[in-house]
Amino acid sequence: MNQREAAELLGHCAAFDNRKPSAAAAAAWAAALHNVPFDADAKAAVAAFYSTPPKDPDTKLWIQPHNVTTLRTKIRNARLENFQYQPIADETVGEYLARYRGQVQAIASGRVAPPTGRLALEGGPSASFMRQLEDRGWTGNRTVPDSDEETLADTVRRAGPLGIECPACSAAIGHPCHTGRTTTKYPLGKPMPKPHAARLREVSGEAQLTAEQRAAEEQRIREASARALARMQAEENIPDADIVEEAS
Repeated sequence: MNQREAAELLGHCAAFDNRKPSAAAAAAWAAALHNVPFDADAKAAVAAFYSTPPKDPDTKLWIQPHNVTTLRTKIRNARLENFQYQPIADETVGEYLARYRGQVQAIASGRVAPPTGRLALEGGPSASFMRQLEDRGWTGNRTVPDSDEETLADTVRRAGPLGIECPACSAAIGHPCHTGRTTTKYPLGKPMPKPHAARLREVSGEAQLTAEQRAAEEQRIREASARALARMQAEENIPDADIVEEAS
């Protein structure tokens, strides 16, 4: 861009911001934009700058040479978004470089219409690949749940005991087991550090205990607790050893 072209570009800017172009300003802009041609994209960069509101509404927009360079590059790069090189048969490296630069320049400048869409992959997986997936347990694409409850259950489903509802305390999927004692902080019961044994058996596929088996297990636990308590009390009541003085 020479000084005359820079003066014309400054006149275009003045239509937006009412600046007073001068010969000195034209010379300065020509020096800053010496490698930027004066074309439609340069004017479009000015229009893009003044069509974008500032972050601070009280700030006055005032374009500078670097804004023209940056916005002009964005405008040209947008045309190249879906660019794909069109080769020729048996081209040499030199021919490739020349053709590549020419195609990029033609599309970036707008002389050639840019591609309208990206190339899409066509075809599906091979039959052998599908058989390998099925051999590894694949049962097909995921289906859309019929209700919100199924969707919610799928989002909290996980491996391990928390992946099922606890049969002992009815803790929901994804929630830890809790005791039956409620407090102000824990209205549903205080969370337990480990899941109930019934929940562990359920997730591992083991059969749940019958009523008689549960009663026998509870009795065993009570008896073990009673023995432990008696042992602790016995240890507390051990009499002090008598000191026996040997006869001299």
